[in-house]
Amino acid sequence: MERYTADQIQVLTFEEHVRARPAMYFRVGRDSPELPTEVLQQVIWDALHHRDGTHGQISVEIGSDLNFTVEDDQRRIAVEHGRPVPGFFGSLIDKERWAPAAAAALSVCTVVEVWLDGRGYRQELDGTTAIGAWEEFATSKPCGTRTTFHLDPSYCGPDEAIAWSLLPEELHGQECDARPSPVTLPIRDLRAGVENSAGE
Repeated sequence: MERYTADQIQVLTFEEHVRARPAMYFRVGRDSPELPTEVLQQVIWDALHHRDGTHGQISVEIGSDLNFTVEDDQRRIAVEHGRPVPGFFGSLIDKERWAPAAAAALSVCTVVEVWLDGRGYRQELDGTTAIGAWEEFATSKPCGTRTTFHLDPSYCGPDEAIAWSLLPEELHGQECDARPSPVTLPIRDLRAGVENSAGE
């Protein structure tokens, strides 16, 4: 029987684990050209599916081959005195939402905005590490989150790029059949200068 010693045990941070084993989070490995698209797809899935089983309204903007923004209307649950409770590693990423946290781990820069009843909160991350304190601003939006990810080009590879063509069946699972709610989500691809959509 092979025996292990304490010296052989390696403890990884969340960010290190995501970068070492991306397939556990995004279904494909680091060497797959589909990785950027899979990252986008998982972030969309997270934004689209509310905790009560319904589907929310979201929008997607692809800024470049490795840059995208997802906006949703989910209301943040962890709130104290009208302000968001710190999430992943003290950031604005909600602890209930692992997909954007994992996407941030593969990014060189992530910008998170959260809206709560007329107040906005903005924060920039380097990987999963917050850069400074939250910035507060006024907004007319009642609730939701807008997150922009700049995927790390040295991690993804020079020839990898996000594909805009996401099929409806890629955005839903079997559990969605119990509470169907038709959704068409706009996908604005700034590379092509056109707006596309995916929906049921």
